[in-house]
This record gives sequence, structure tokens and C-alpha cells, in this order.
Amino acid sequence: MQAQSIKTEKYLTQQEIQKHLQNVEYIIMAAPAPEHFKATPIHFTIFLNTADAIPEDIQKAILNKFRAEHKIKEPAELLSQIMPVGFAVSSAQDTPMPMLLVKPEDQRSIPHVPMHVMDFLADSDEFYEAKEKSLTGWSYAYE
Repeated sequence: MQAQSIKTEKYLTQQEIQKHLQNVEYIIMAAPAPEHFKATPIHFTIFLNTADAIPEDIQKAILNKFRAEHKIKEPAELLSQIMPVGFAVSSAQDTPMPMLLVKPEDQRSIPHVPMHVMDFLADSDEFYEAKEKSLTGWSYAYE
């Protein structure tokens, strides 16, 4: 079976996002990294359900917890800060896809909320779909 590209049908509104994120602790996303990053073939994004500033030592502890749980090797190109996040809805997906909104035009046109985001490249044998099949996936963790 051929994997279908994710077709966004709509974006959650600000109110829908607030309701959707109730009881969500975090979302982890894995996608294929750009091809020239051979040593770090997976692009990870961890969306923490908070807009609060997190002290650097706590950020390191959180990242190390995820690395240990998912056997993620040393990260590269780490960004860890509060960023705007939108949510795309597709009939092919069970849960809305979180989207890190980097471009100013996306931030203006897509409803979003601030979330603490950890975005990095790394390797892990636990994310076969992203690494070997070039698929993107995400998983929600609830409180």
C-alpha cells in the first residue's frame, strides 16, 4: 500500500485548539530529516502543552527523559523554546497534526497557540516508519 500525503482539510480554530489540548501532556512527532543529514535521519518535534518558560536545567531533564524512553541518540540542531503551534485536521488521521508555525505568513493565517517546543534531528531504531519509509507520525500523551 502506498502512503498517502497528508491533506489538510481544515485548521482548528483557537477555541477548538484550547478544547483539544485539555488533558494533553505532550505530543511527539517523528518525520524524515532532510537527506543530507545522514547521521541524524529523523526530525523529532516534542510539543509540551505549556506556554510557560521552562528553566534550562528542566528542559535538559525533559529531553533526556524522552531520549531514554525512545532510545534517541545524541540530538543535533536543537531548538527549545516557546513557539506558535497550529493543528491541521485530515480525515485520514485519528488526531489533528501539530504544526510548528515558523513562517510569519503562516502565523498570520493559521490559528495557533504558544507551546514549548523541542525540535531536533537525531537517530533512533524505534522510529522505523520515519527512518526507513519516510513517513511522518505523531502521538499524543495524556495526563
